[in-house]
Amino acid sequence: MTAIAKPLPVAPAATPATSKAGPATVIDLHPEIASRTAEAPAAKAPVPAASPAAPARAAGPGVFAERFQSLVRTLAGPVAGFVLFILVWQVITTFVPEIPTPAVTWKAAVVLFSDPFYVAGPNDMGIGWNVLASLQRVAIGFGLAAVVGIPVGFAIGRFKTLNAMFSPVISLLRPVSPLAWLPLGLLLFKAANLAAIWAIFICSIWPMIINTAVGVSRVPQDYMNVARVLNLSEWKIIKKVLLPAVLPYMLTGVRLSISTAWLVIVAAEMLTGGTGIGFWVWDEWNNLKVEHIIIAIFVIGIVGLLLEVALMQLAKRFTYSAD
Repeated sequence: MTAIAKPLPVAPAATPATSKAGPATVIDLHPEIASRTAEAPAAKAPVPAASPAAPARAAGPGVFAERFQSLVRTLAGPVAGFVLFILVWQVITTFVPEIPTPAVTWKAAVVLFSDPFYVAGPNDMGIGWNVLASLQRVAIGFGLAAVVGIPVGFAIGRFKTLNAMFSPVISLLRPVSPLAWLPLGLLLFKAANLAAIWAIFICSIWPMIINTAVGVSRVPQDYMNVARVLNLSEWKIIKKVLLPAVLPYMLTGVRLSISTAWLVIVAAEMLTGGTGIGFWVWDEWNNLKVEHIIIAIFVIGIVGLLLEVALMQLAKRFTYSAD
């Protein structure tokens, strides 16, 4: 009797992997081939190209138009202010005929500045020489104030004993009008020129002392502790620690002092006489040339503005932010 062979048990087929997209057939591959196949999609996947940088816009009519509009927006305010000022000036001249109109003042300025450095006598010089004489007095008085005021400010801010001694004296003398010191200068120096320099010196020294002392007092204590640990001398502390930190404060005091000095010199020269823009204004008043007085006002304002702007730019250069 022939035996019938039983069929061998067949292993169940692998369950196909399913995904949201539908069933997928699993193929049994060699491990090495399988690993390469798994890496293939990542290798062949297209690398997203970097977004191309926006091409530099070539200079053209649009760019120049934008720059022109920006310039117009910048100048519109000042121009409108000057136009309004001239209109108000013109209206005032209709009610006060003694004040020259803007047109008359402009014509006088053209004649005046056609020869600003003429010399017709010791008390008859062009407006250019008078401005230079005033600037010379301001430079001398201001320079002396800086030489004295900045070291005094360092000492007052550095030592509490000196601060306690001199702070009340400075608080008492600082509000005094600079012109109140002018008679004392005439008494001490017996010369009008030196008296004017003295008035500039005494009015310029207070902002330098106060701002420098405040800057020294606000130096972080950690800096001073490091200086003590390093056993630095007092001169090195001033040079390496205090001066870089105090420089912005010091320059602020210098800027305030130069503005005050330029204000004082005009009034001082009106009283002392000789040469200078202040004396020139008073002399033109005696000659009843009101248009020249108005011209001098503009000259004084422009020179003072230039001095202040120059010192502001210097202060910005030595002012460091924490960024």
